[in-house]
Amino acid sequence: MGVDVRRLAALDMHGSRGTTRRRRIILVEFVAAAVASLAVGGWLIGSAPTTAGRAVGGWVLGVGLNYLVLTAYAVGFSRPGALDAELAGVDIPRELRRYSLLQFWVFVPLSLVVLAGRAARRRA
Repeated sequence: MGVDVRRLAALDMHGSRGTTRRRRIILVEFVAAAVASLAVGGWLIGSAPTTAGRAVGGWVLGVGLNYLVLTAYAVGFSRPGALDAELAGVDIPRELRRYSLLQFWVFVPLSLVVLAGRAARRRA
């Protein structure tokens, strides 16, 4: 797949200008998406009368777990200097173009969870 979840979160937080305001907005977006997706997905799984409804709930829950991974990285990048250190030496405009399409992996349930887990095992 070629998606580095850590880099995806860092680039999303930085954007084209790297403003503090954008960092805060993206962090709030990740947290809100994670909380809402997990809540709605759990509710659908628990209350949907049909298998299709429970399947949709599972999909929403999987997307929520992807956002939870992004949230964890974003919290880490919120420390002073952490985001700049992560993106040091990176051609940000080029990477933003590349990752603008790759960010749709967020909507593939558990894809970012799996990719982040694999990357963590490689680093260990």
